[in-house]
Amino acid sequence: MKKLVLAYSGGLDTSYCAIHLSKDKGFDVHAVSINTGGFDTAEIKSIETNAYKMGVASYKNIDAVAYYYKKVVKYLIYGNVLKNNTYPLSVSAERIVQAIKIVEYAKSIDAKYIAHGSTGAGNDQIRFDVIFQTLAPEIEIITPIRDHKLSREEEIEYLNKNGVGLSWEKAKYSINKGLWGTSVGGSETLTSNIPLPKSAYPSQLSNEQESKVKLTFNKGELIAVNDKKNDPIKNIELLNSIASTYAIGRDIHVGDTIVGTKGRVGFEAAAAMIIIKAHQLLEKHTLSKWQLQHKEYLASFYGMHLHEGQYLDPVMRDIEAYLKTSQEKVSGEVFLTLKPYHFTLDGISSKHDLMNPKFGSYGEMNECWTADDAKGFIKIIGNQGKIYQQINSIA
Repeated sequence: MKKLVLAYSGGLDTSYCAIHLSKDKGFDVHAVSINTGGFDTAEIKSIETNAYKMGVASYKNIDAVAYYYKKVVKYLIYGNVLKNNTYPLSVSAERIVQAIKIVEYAKSIDAKYIAHGSTGAGNDQIRFDVIFQTLAPEIEIITPIRDHKLSREEEIEYLNKNGVGLSWEKAKYSINKGLWGTSVGGSETLTSNIPLPKSAYPSQLSNEQESKVKLTFNKGELIAVNDKKNDPIKNIELLNSIASTYAIGRDIHVGDTIVGTKGRVGFEAAAAMIIIKAHQLLEKHTLSKWQLQHKEYLASFYGMHLHEGQYLDPVMRDIEAYLKTSQEKVSGEVFLTLKPYHFTLDGISSKHDLMNPKFGSYGEMNECWTADDAKGFIKIIGNQGKIYQQINSIA
């Protein structure tokens, strides 16, 4: 039989693909799910049980959380990446890692085909296909939902005819959970003016008492929460469990899809938003003016290329190299206050803090230059503008 690896989530689209490809097309279907922080043990078991009901030859769940952090999330933190100054790239970043791991698995079992359940209207089809064809051009990509333009109703009818009696009632809100945040889609996000209700978000406000939090960074990585040291992944999960009780990190992102349309998506990313803003504040104290300026546009390019599926382009490794070296002095503590629906950054403490009073205090006292030094500096720095104005006023 023709061996095929199916990117399997257990939802309607991939369930249709599993039966259609094995029963109608004669493929030997091997279903695989990639865990980037969104599955617990019970969910994995349920997905596996349902996969075998769809007639797959095998099912495998691959834990890629550590890989996801090391290869992607770490650099999103280094770069303080928020697409359109809003979205921490929760889902798009996951898809890249999932695609890479699916290719690796397909090669490990010598599969000649890879399939996914993406439609022809979204970003995921591009992210998957670009990664697949770059890493394994010899493997053919099969996409039944996209190719046949299937409607939800057609898929359900097909599954029912094939004896799959699961409930396919569409949830009011689609939830995609991962280490770096949770996306939330619903009828409201298909409009331009209606917000998501509070009830749509997976975490509800359960703590209204303000609390102080201390985050400790070492060379840009989060190494402790409230002085409790752990690896960065555990710290992200711990911070999220604390901050989500305040319903922090909710927003709606409006952006440009890769295929050229505009789109809206809700998200909840308490840990991601807090870590990015805390890390950014620490950088403001510890990096030079020019480091900050060049990091900003490089990080923006990094986020855009990642979002559009261009993770494997060598320019991404070049930008990562800069982002990593920029973190050499980004160590210290950041102090925050958590409140219902928001947080405040209270300050930082770092041995690399460039706000060192021995060099002077802004607006108060200069310790390393004289008044004459200041006058001469101001005169020279203003030369360019002065010359331009004088020449052109005469002309």
